[in-house]
Formats: sequence, structure tokens, C-alpha cells
Amino acid sequence: MTLWFVFALMTVAAIFAVLWPLSRRGRTDTGGSEVVVYRDQLAEIDRDMAAGIIRAAEADAARIEISRRLLAAADQGGREAPVQGSLNLRRTAAIVGLVGLPVIASSFYLALGSPRLGDFPLAERGRVADANQPLANLVAQVEAHLEKNPTDGRGWTVLAPVLSRLGRYDDAVRAYRNAITYAGDSADRRADLGEALMGTAGGVVTADAKAEFERAVALNGDDAKANYFLGLAAEQDGRKADAAELWQKMLAKAPADAPWRPLVQAALVRVGGSSPGGVSSPGGVSAPALPDSAVAAARDMSEADRGTMIKGMVDRLATRLKANGDDVEGWLRLVRAYLVMGERDKAMSALADARQAVANDADRLRQLNEGLKNLGLDG
Repeated sequence: MTLWFVFALMTVAAIFAVLWPLSRRGRTDTGGSEVVVYRDQLAEIDRDMAAGIIRAAEADAARIEISRRLLAAADQGGREAPVQGSLNLRRTAAIVGLVGLPVIASSFYLALGSPRLGDFPLAERGRVADANQPLANLVAQVEAHLEKNPTDGRGWTVLAPVLSRLGRYDDAVRAYRNAITYAGDSADRRADLGEALMGTAGGVVTADAKAEFERAVALNGDDAKANYFLGLAAEQDGRKADAAELWQKMLAKAPADAPWRPLVQAALVRVGGSSPGGVSSPGGVSAPALPDSAVAAARDMSEADRGTMIKGMVDRLATRLKANGDDVEGWLRLVRAYLVMGERDKAMSALADARQAVANDADRLRQLNEGLKNLGLDG
């Protein structure tokens, strides 16, 4: 309040300083009085000449000088009126500006500003979120904010996934439920809630989690996370064929660069299924996706010949990547192929080569690490 009082006082002082000079009367119009004086002087010259005090020549010279002054005074008096009119116009403009501008500014502030926003004390300013603070401190600040503003849907939406990453699944479940309540229902939020419920159960798709995934699919039939975990629920229930069917449908509809594709393909391998466009390798294991022509040729081969063909394709891919290591998707296919073939040592070696090849490109390295996480490897 003290600060606002000082601002108000300064405003009043500024207005007074401008209006005061304008409110004073202009200089006295002296043109009329000068004319009277000069006329008196002319009359006095006539009296002096009649009394013999001055000669005629001197009287004529004096009359000429006084007449000149008289004309100048009369001319000056005639020019005062426009000046006075201009002065009145300036006064009017100044008053309108000084009164009108605050009114206009106040109107804009009331329409666009936040007149009801509370003060922000100095002690609170010191607690503003700093990107260099530990994540736990930032989370604590958001939680403190939400305790005072429990209906802030955006705040719950931001907090929930962070709590999940921190392993605070019970708190994450509460945050996701509040996000749905105050920010609106959506397939993404339902799927995230189901995943958090799985976290509280140690990774098991419980009945509550399954219900949330089903709600997500009802809102968006193509939601990848919900469909994947519904397949996982089927696998956990011993219905591997149902799980494989669901995951195969996902892969058939997904774009080739879908980031979750390797995870679903690995899940298919786990339940003994095969991905669309894939062939079965020796031992009944799903091989990496092949071109359509290669798939057609592989159907007529024996198991041994098919295995040889697949190994040859993998070797050619490895050779190509050693010559040009910028192909992140190629590296991920190579690592996945070795994992599918049961050659984990080669997979880890390819992983190391891939990281070395893209080490100087931050975007490619990030894409590689995300793909490796989807394969169950450390990013």
C-alpha cells in the first residue's frame, strides 16, 4: 500500500506541475496602454511648440518617432488575439491529455490486466523455481502450489508424469486422477493413469489398470500405450494368442518409424508371434522385417536356407552401417536383429558402434537412445 500511495502522490505532483502554469493568466495586454501614452506625447509636443519650448523642425522629428512607435504598438496589439487563442487551445489539449490518458490506461488495465492478483512478497520471490534446483525441490514447490490451488488442472497434468518417473506411483495415481477431473478426460491421461496403477502393483496389469486402458481405447482406438498394455494383460493371463493378435494389429496399422515399434516386436517374439512382413527364423523366432520380395522368396526355402538368408541380410546391414553410420534406424534394426537371433554379444557390440558413430550429432544420439530404451537396453 505504501508503494501505491507514493505512486499516486507522484502522479498528482506531475499533473499539478503541468496544469499550474497553464492555469495562470497570460501576460497583460499592454498594447492599449502604450497607444494612449504615445498619443499623449504627441499632444504634449503640440503644446510645447505652441509655448515656444521647441522649434518646428524638432517637433516634426519628435512626431515622426512617436508616430512610428505608435504604429508599432498598435500592430503588436492586433497580433495578441491569435496568440491568446493558441494558448487556450494548448490548455484544453493539456487538460484532455492529463485527464484522458489515465482514464484510457485504467480501462485497458481493467480489461487486460489482473487487478485482483495478490501481492508477491519478497520472501516468495526467493522461492521461484530455478532450473538449477534439484528435481525434488521443484516438485515440492509444485506440490505446495497445488495444495493452495487444488483445481489447477494444468499443474496436476505437469506434476503427474514427473511423479511417475520418480517412482512415486501412489502420488502419481492421485495426480492423474486430479488431472482428469480438472483438465478433462483424454485417452492419453487414461493410459498414463493405467501405467501408474501398474507401477503401484510392481508392473502387473491389475484390474483397475486394465479398466483405465480400456477407457483409453474407448476414447481413442489407436492409442499405442493402452493397446500395448492390454496385450500385456492378455499375456499375463496366459492368453498369448490374444496378445499376439492385438500386437500384430498394432504393427500393421503403425507407421514404419513409430518409436514403440521395436518394443511391440520384442513382445511378439516373447509370445512366439511374428510381426507383419516378418519371417520365422530357425528355432521358431521372429526375424527382422524384410522387404516383400525377400519374404516371398523365403516362403519356399528350407529352415536352414532361410536362416542363412537372414544372416546374410544382417551381415550386409552391419557392413553398410560401418561405412555410413548416420542411419539411426539401421542401427536399431541391426541391434534388434541380433537380439532376435539370440546373439546378444553382437547386439551390444553394435550398440557401442552406433553410439560412437552418432556421438557428434545430439539429435541422432537422442533418437538412438530412445530406440534402445524401447528395446529394453539402457539409453
